[in-house]
Amino acid sequence: MRIHGTTRLRPAEVFAADEHPKLKPLPDTTFDIPTWANPKVAPDRHVQISQALYSIPGDLIGQRLTARVDSQTVKLYFRGELIKVHPRVGAGRRQTDPADLPSELTAYAMRDLNTLQRKAFDHGPHVGAYAAAVLEHPLPWTKMRQVYRLLGLVRRHGAEVDDACRRALDAEVVDVGVIDRMLSRSTTSGQQLMLLPPPAPSRFVRSTTDFAVRRPS
Repeated sequence: MRIHGTTRLRPAEVFAADEHPKLKPLPDTTFDIPTWANPKVAPDRHVQISQALYSIPGDLIGQRLTARVDSQTVKLYFRGELIKVHPRVGAGRRQTDPADLPSELTAYAMRDLNTLQRKAFDHGPHVGAYAAAVLEHPLPWTKMRQVYRLLGLVRRHGAEVDDACRRALDAEVVDVGVIDRMLSRSTTSGQQLMLLPPPAPSRFVRSTTDFAVRRPS
């Protein structure tokens, strides 16, 4: 309430009359405190932040960026200029904008599983079904190399791969390495690699009736 030396007014009265009406209400949520990082752009044009991957526009491979990370967004800066904003994703996931990548990298970077499965189905229904079984995984893009290996076997062995996939699916064996060995054995020795048959009954197996409780009559 003392008289201000410059304005010759009482600060409390100035605040109540002029400043207080202009204040906005307090926000309902707490301030989202950001964290900062300096990730390096990898050859696939992505940066890794908190164990997740985010795409980068332009040819900045090998450059260090500045990343501002909060609970909702990831903002990426290069030399002080904002170049990309992504929604934040969880660890182990990937956020890719197709516009950030050259056309020849889009199919791989976007993990275009549908295109890959269509290529497999083009070589036979069982090849397609086997590729779908390989990709049936919580992280299907980690299995894409296996499907590429399967397509490579098709180029080497032709229609035999479809029959090998059929027999492997019947035996519930999902392993491209097994398909490779089946085809290699057939090529070198003329004999098909036999998959393991269902286990034979053990001599120690007893009928469930042997363990029934007999009540005295």
